[in-house]
Amino acid sequence: MSESLLQDALQLRREGKLAEAANIYSELLRAEPAHFEALHALGLVFYQRGQLEDAERLVGEAAKVNPRAADAAYNHACLLQKLDRPQEALVSFGRALSIKPDYLEALVNRARLLSALKLHNNALADSDRVIALRPNLAEAWNNRGGVLQALERFEEALQNYDRALALKPNYADALKNRGALLMILQRHDEALQSLAKAQALAPADPDCLQWRASLLMLLNRTEEAASLYADYLALRPGDASAWHARGSALEKLKRRGEALACYDKAVAFAPDNQLFRIDRGSMLYQLERWQDAIRDFEDLQAGDDPPKWVMGYLAVARSHCCDWRFVERERAEITAAVKSDQFVVDPTALAAISHSPEEQLRCARLYWADGKHSVGNPLWRGEPYSHDRIRLAYLSADFRTHATAFLMAGVFERHDRNRFETAAISYSVDDNSPMRRRLEAAFDRFVDVQGKSNAEIANYVRDMEIDIAVDLKGYTAEGRPGIFAHRPAPVQVHYLGFPGTMGTECVDYLIADPVVIPEEYRRFYTEQIAYLPGTYQCTDRKREIARSCPSRGEAGLPDGFVFCCFNKSHKITREIFDIWMRLLDKTEGSILWLLEDNAAVVRNLRAEANARGIGPERLIFAPRISPSAHLARHRLADLFLDTIPYNAHTTASDALWAGLPVLTILGSTFAGRVAASLLRATGLPELITASRDEYESLALALARDPGRLTAIRNKLRVNRDVCALFDTETTTRSLEAAYTAMWEQSQRGLPPETFHVDGARPE
Repeated sequence: MSESLLQDALQLRREGKLAEAANIYSELLRAEPAHFEALHALGLVFYQRGQLEDAERLVGEAAKVNPRAADAAYNHACLLQKLDRPQEALVSFGRALSIKPDYLEALVNRARLLSALKLHNNALADSDRVIALRPNLAEAWNNRGGVLQALERFEEALQNYDRALALKPNYADALKNRGALLMILQRHDEALQSLAKAQALAPADPDCLQWRASLLMLLNRTEEAASLYADYLALRPGDASAWHARGSALEKLKRRGEALACYDKAVAFAPDNQLFRIDRGSMLYQLERWQDAIRDFEDLQAGDDPPKWVMGYLAVARSHCCDWRFVERERAEITAAVKSDQFVVDPTALAAISHSPEEQLRCARLYWADGKHSVGNPLWRGEPYSHDRIRLAYLSADFRTHATAFLMAGVFERHDRNRFETAAISYSVDDNSPMRRRLEAAFDRFVDVQGKSNAEIANYVRDMEIDIAVDLKGYTAEGRPGIFAHRPAPVQVHYLGFPGTMGTECVDYLIADPVVIPEEYRRFYTEQIAYLPGTYQCTDRKREIARSCPSRGEAGLPDGFVFCCFNKSHKITREIFDIWMRLLDKTEGSILWLLEDNAAVVRNLRAEANARGIGPERLIFAPRISPSAHLARHRLADLFLDTIPYNAHTTASDALWAGLPVLTILGSTFAGRVAASLLRATGLPELITASRDEYESLALALARDPGRLTAIRNKLRVNRDVCALFDTETTTRSLEAAYTAMWEQSQRGLPPETFHVDGARPE
């Protein structure tokens, strides 16, 4: 009777009628509680139904009832393993093998468990026994390869995977494991082939997707990597590390909004992961979402052992919001860190904080070292080039609607093509703007290298046999100084984009003028200086000023005196703002016209004004508009008030081009002396002051003396068309003279040295 019922139950199980089968086994157990077959079979039914705890209890009872039943011991071990009770599972596997020493499945599964427990030598012994029993079993060789890989016996592991594939060529798991091992061995092309074949055989294998994505990132095939991470995350949406990895890929592709969304996911799934929050905070910083970046940096700063730089970039983000609550402490901490050779901010950020050229040199050296730009042997090794024309390449991310392009477009167009062969090496996204199209037409060669690595770009420059490579970015946003670490050209120069030293011998020359780098400050620059006459800053005489200009009323301005500053908000310091508020207080009916950089700036500066007894309504913020319309509205202001330690640069030339006088303070750093250079080149040295007190006094005097200010405006109007600042043709010839001198020095095999283009020496 019992035997017949067991057969009936077995048939029901085969038909998938698990409830009916369970009823029969339960009936047998009511009659005979120690019925081995019923206990064992009912346990398997519970396993099929997903009731693992009940299954383990019943199969365990069966194994006790019949301690010589190898299958029961084996099944009990498997259930214990699924319930994450590995030590008990090992005992049960051992019991099964003591009963049946050649029990293949038990050996295979115990080897896997031993390997998971990092008992790799024991796992290898079991794998060897499996191979001895079934030498032609591909799975056995694959598993043994995994054990050998865990033991870091990589070549033997690879042989085992190859043996598995010889037995079973379309074995996806072995192909996947082989690919992962080849990644470790840095045999990337072979790894990619193996993983691609595995993926074709098992399209939904998440591990294969993830490993292929990681490998493609290593190979700089970033677009493909980002796509594969998306496929992987569709299968494993809760993997915080994969969200972070996809965010990194998208960030590299300059798809910053999508990258931020991925970092948000990573932080949501792993809120305590410091790296994920660091990268999200950094992305928010890049996107100029300053308040959100501040929150992440504050959370990091409050955590355990935050990177030192978090303090620095938190301070910088606050400065972009004109949040000065902790400014004295932050400045002191940043200064102390730089002096003790700790990286806390990049040189561009420090330029808005520090008045010390020595600190800025130290910061540049630290930043170069922190970027790990040393790359071994240079690409150019001293061999001479013999070209009909000097090959001149400009490298930048700003061949688009950008301040650098506004200044340099005319120079690019005016280069003497009989003497120079010009190339643009562009590593930013094409913004499809009229400026981009204009720049593309301005060069002999315009090369889009976005998405390429520093090494790839450097090799391209070397293959082009560029004589002089000019970096227009330096340490500013999206800069790629690492390209120059490869030494792709005989002469390497930096110009215009970054106002300071690069702090490395990889850059030979810095193009400047005697105002921005006086002789007494040369010791704070690692480069040799190429001094231009007039001013170092080029301009484009084609810059369009909109013909129509709004009235003051249309621009939201009153009829009183309009002090103006269109510098970015992080350049506005508390000390300068104090002066501005005193000027408003002493100039009846006056207002301060600023750029609407972000909502926090509007809120914070109005609160700061109110705290100083100035009505918040006297601060008026100009929204962002088109470049030509922005230039036109300068004419509504009376006086542009500059900032220190970081002057107006392009914003100063904008104001002067539009006919608006600029009042500046002569600082001690490159960034703090630019406006003075521009004013001298415009013939307006009387607007350069030597201190904050002199600046405040002169601003007040000009506001109270309309005739004096009108005379200055008239002088600017007359000078604009004849002064050095806006003479694009002469500036281009001066630059070419500088490039020629650098080239001749290199051709003679001599090291770079400082020189003055004719007329560049100070009076």
